[in-house]
Amino acid sequence: MSIIDFQVEEKIAYVSIKSPPANALSSQIITKLDALLTQIEKDNEAKVVVLRGEGKFFSAGADIKEFTSLQEASEYESLAKKGQDIFNRVEHFPLPVIASIHGAALGGGLELAMACHIRYATVHAKIGLPEMQLGIIPGFAGTQRLPRYVGNARAYEMILTGEPISGKQAEEWGLVNRAFAEDDLEKEVHQLAVKIAAKSKPGINRIMQLIPYANTSQFEEGVNQEARLFGEIFGSADAAEGVSAFIEKRTAYFQDK
Repeated sequence: MSIIDFQVEEKIAYVSIKSPPANALSSQIITKLDALLTQIEKDNEAKVVVLRGEGKFFSAGADIKEFTSLQEASEYESLAKKGQDIFNRVEHFPLPVIASIHGAALGGGLELAMACHIRYATVHAKIGLPEMQLGIIPGFAGTQRLPRYVGNARAYEMILTGEPISGKQAEEWGLVNRAFAEDDLEKEVHQLAVKIAAKSKPGINRIMQLIPYANTSQFEEGVNQEARLFGEIFGSADAAEGVSAFIEKRTAYFQDK
């Protein structure tokens, strides 16, 4: 079974993450996403991309079990940079990418959704960055993108508590464009994609080039620092405890070390 694939219908490229039960973002999935973006550009058929998850979730986070195979801070930093680079490619893709969020977009899943240009969600979806619950920190540019959408104060609250918000609250805070009932999400995402696909492709491409100019010039510096500190924090005893507790499904006991 493919872990991520796509099909094009009505000039819309539907990219689906297929890694049940949680659609956890492994390095393999992230690499495959990069390859699919290359294919979409090469085929030159689509005008808009819809990114979605099959099953119960959009994506419930990065593949934490994969982290346990790494040893050195430099390995964790490289992992973060790889994810950052590919998510940055999503953000600067020449076609608009719509995230269709149901079930949950947590950790790396939310970081991927935030790299998309438009986010539609279900009202009861769980949306957040829970890394601090594991004694670690976001590593795929979550600390830099989240404040863009919700402001610094709410970003501090969401990241430091690690507690998710609902899709409805995410709409109120500006983290998602709109929130819908579970049964309406797919229809609403499709309707939006159809409206965009009806526009001139050269015009779409120019808009995708222009809007990023509004972003802060310190973003690149911020994500570089995030990758460095992500690698640094993974060398801590609390990170080892937090990841072990997550895998063993128990409460973590942090010693602030």
